[in-house]
Amino acid sequence: MSRRTQAPKRVILPDPKYKSELLAKFMNMIMNDGKKSVAERIIYGALDRIAERETKSDDKALELLDASENRGTAVKKKEDTHRMAEANKAFSHYRW
Repeated sequence: MSRRTQAPKRVILPDPKYKSELLAKFMNMIMNDGKKSVAERIIYGALDRIAERETKSDDKALELLDASENRGTAVKKKEDTHRMAEANKAFSHYRW
């Protein structure tokens, strides 16, 4: 630091994708050797994985709701399996 004047406070610009100043500070902490694009790739990749995981859990919740109302792919698969078992049961008395 200079003895004469105090160093000016730097203004941190928000990150371009989410417009968040906190995320920009976190990105600066992750950044190593001035490689900001690498830090962006790491952080945005992690946030995309989190969003993908949330949508998958939403899909599972919707599938459970459909199953509770006896509709959807899970119920159709169960009915098809039972139908196949009944068809196979009809031919079980034959010996091959």
